[in-house]
Amino acid sequence: MTIFNSLGSNYTFRFVLHALFTRNKKHYTNKLIEYLEKKYQGKAHLLYKARNAITVALHILRLPKNSFIAINGFTCYAVYEAIIKAGHKPYYLDIDEDLNFSARTLEQALLKNTPIRAVIIQNTLGIPCDIEKISALCKKYQCFLMEDLAHSAGTVYNNGQKAGTVGDCTILSFGMDKIIDSVSGGALIIRMKIPTYSYTLEKVPFKQQIKDRLYPLFTFLIRKSYFFLLGKIIHTILKNLCLLNTPMESLSEKSLPALPSWQCHLTYEQLTQLENNLQHRRTIATIYSEKINPFLQSKKIIGRIPQSTNLRFPAFTKRRENLIAYLRQNNVYISDIWYDDAPIQCPKAEKIAHRIINLPTHQALSEKQALHIALLINRWVTS
Repeated sequence: MTIFNSLGSNYTFRFVLHALFTRNKKHYTNKLIEYLEKKYQGKAHLLYKARNAITVALHILRLPKNSFIAINGFTCYAVYEAIIKAGHKPYYLDIDEDLNFSARTLEQALLKNTPIRAVIIQNTLGIPCDIEKISALCKKYQCFLMEDLAHSAGTVYNNGQKAGTVGDCTILSFGMDKIIDSVSGGALIIRMKIPTYSYTLEKVPFKQQIKDRLYPLFTFLIRKSYFFLLGKIIHTILKNLCLLNTPMESLSEKSLPALPSWQCHLTYEQLTQLENNLQHRRTIATIYSEKINPFLQSKKIIGRIPQSTNLRFPAFTKRRENLIAYLRQNNVYISDIWYDDAPIQCPKAEKIAHRIINLPTHQALSEKQALHIALLINRWVTS
């Protein structure tokens, strides 16, 4: 039994066939736009990358040049890359035990008279932040509120509101290993009245579209044959030939590509099956919470499993590399870490970044496999 956290783990054989053979049809794009606008009550823009959606959003908001944009101090490089590309500066906010910054931390930053013009929340790993107080602060200090749902498409806040329906705009990611995974893709939903803003979208190069179409097939073959060494050989060859996409891969810095229609169709299909996806992830996260040694868990995070998308299940240990190596020896591969370093002004984020380990919850993971992972971890702890 070989278990992966990523490497196309969201893809079934049916998805592989759809990725290979779905044609580019305009009505797929229109159908996805209509769905998103109805769900999030705003004007939808589809782009090839979610980071492009953040950049476009900041341009649309017409903020003064070099404005500060408040973001989670524990986040992906793509977020602050998008802010810098838009001509602004990221302002890092340290996090609490739930992996999100608190309303109190945000208010302390605002009281310093820092020219923060917008706030981006990400509901880390799907764990809901304190949206009511954060939203109230944004209104009080006249900051735009942006909801980044890269981790949290389907998260429900403590007040019962769904993530993506509160802020001035919403950003979704359809990139690899996200809740909605179409290999690449992003969306921006503007939920406020704005001046007319126009931009030109380009086509994704044909070569890149072929790579995107083949990625689910390649990773499916790798995962299915990894235990027999063939998968490792295929993986190595494809990486050396640069035929495997990576999450941080991007096109030209100046390009602004549109999401191809065939990927719009894959995205729409997953959105309509979102609740089944989330129910499975809740079940897996609950198994981890009940079976894994409690010293490796956060009570605050466990209490929010029913509201969260549970993109991953976080455990914490000072000996992370040892645990990752131990699991690898037992054919469990979970070393996809994108958060090794946090800004120096965020000591809590820095501490967590070196202790967190994210366990898989994707649909390809069975309850039996989740129990197996929990057993391995407990065995490692006692040894």
